[in-house]
Amino acid sequence: MQLLYGLRGAVWILFYLLFILAPLFALLAGSHPPTRDFWTEFSVALGYSGLAMMGLQFGLTARFRYVTEPWGEDVIYHFHRQISLVAVGLVVTHPIILIAVKPELLALSNMLEAPLSAHFALLSIFSVITLVVTALWRVALKIKYETWHLIHIVLAVVAVTAGVVHMVGSGFYLVDFWKRALWVGLTIFWIGLLLYVRIVKPLFMLRRPYRITEVRKERGDTSTLVMQPEGHPGFRLRPGQFGWLTVWGSPFKITGHPFSFSSSAAVADGRVEMSIRNLGDFTSEIHKVPVGRCVYLDGPYGAFTIGNPADMHVLIAGGVGVTPMISNDPHARRSLR
Repeated sequence: MQLLYGLRGAVWILFYLLFILAPLFALLAGSHPPTRDFWTEFSVALGYSGLAMMGLQFGLTARFRYVTEPWGEDVIYHFHRQISLVAVGLVVTHPIILIAVKPELLALSNMLEAPLSAHFALLSIFSVITLVVTALWRVALKIKYETWHLIHIVLAVVAVTAGVVHMVGSGFYLVDFWKRALWVGLTIFWIGLLLYVRIVKPLFMLRRPYRITEVRKERGDTSTLVMQPEGHPGFRLRPGQFGWLTVWGSPFKITGHPFSFSSSAAVADGRVEMSIRNLGDFTSEIHKVPVGRCVYLDGPYGAFTIGNPADMHVLIAGGVGVTPMISNDPHARRSLR
């Protein structure tokens, strides 16, 4: 199993690199514009690469199980965060180099007479910088998680779309129609990934709701939601996995919240449980969820599972981190009481 995961992981890494580098190398084919100085060409290459990375961010957050399973969702989201900083660095470095090479670009007359594509470039750069600032300092800026999530998505869409418009509008390397079509097609693909997460998956979840059958008070300011599938058999989870929970509103709501399953994976009727500690915002309202309420689950996800149950395992957890341990050993329920 580990070998299979390793092979799948290597394939997806190569696939990711292909999506980043192939559009860049495609620019070298077909018609070529007059050669410019090294630093100008280098800055353009950075801009193209950064834009490709930004577009693929939609895919990293699409929750494709076959993609995330070799590493686990936590690793994918950590990579998403770190590669975002790399992409933003490349995109911002692009105009810095251009201005260093041609300082006259900063002249007010040039800025006022700049083509529309240049204004879209400024919009893209402003969006990515704002995106990073709000992501890194959300708590310091006192932005609610749900509000930030919506802002994050809007800024990402604006940044990528404006970046592609700037690139196609400037058209220096996209003199061939097929090159313009390639980047427009990539943009449609990236936006399609976002629509899959925000439209297709919620439609699937809407047809597979869960009903709260019990809200159980636990120790440590923790409440356990017991959820029963309604009109469907539920899903088969493995001990240690987690799901995205939507309690207030429909599955089309922008923000879902990830929690580990604390119930045994051996339950035959599809019932699942999540034990959630009060840590503010969304979690502070969990104990108020009424029995009978319809909720939605997207899952299961995660690779924090035991490969061979027959092997000896020592599980150590603290605080609410005990929930995936309980899922692996249902007799550990007493740990919450």
